Amino acid sequence: MSTHFVGEGNIGSAPDYREFPNGNDEPRRLLRLNVYFDNPVPTKDGFEDRGGFWAPVELWHREADHWKTLYQKGMRVLVEGRTVKDEWEDADDNERTTFKIEARRVGILPYRIQAVTLSARTPESEAAVPAPKEAKGTKPPKDTKAKG
Repeated sequence: MSTHFVGEGNIGSAPDYREFPNGNDEPRRLLRLNVYFDNPVPTKDGFEDRGGFWAPVELWHREADHWKTLYQKGMRVLVEGRTVKDEWEDADDNERTTFKIEARRVGILPYRIQAVTLSARTPESEAAVPAPKEAKGTKPPKDTKAKG
């Protein structure tokens, strides 16, 4: 069982990064975030949280090893993905059910951000962005200066 999910919340602990062997291919990379999705309601004095919840967020991506240092505890994020029911047994053989979020995207929201630094472009990143093309059969604009 799964359903589409979009939510905004705060990362509650340091990210957990893991790699899993994948035969002769590149290993599969997982970044786990523990996020509190709040429900802020406006009041006279600001906002009050009414009914938020904690959820584990899993992000499988080849860049997860880089992102483990980017995401930090306390950071505000926007998560898009799907909720998945996770059934398991605890140490006492009791059946347990939790819900996790398999993220497609985790965006960093600009609250409490002091600076943003972009890395230098590489030849690989340049090749990924196609150069703009001129449309076929178009002519440069004519000079529109008034004669006289």
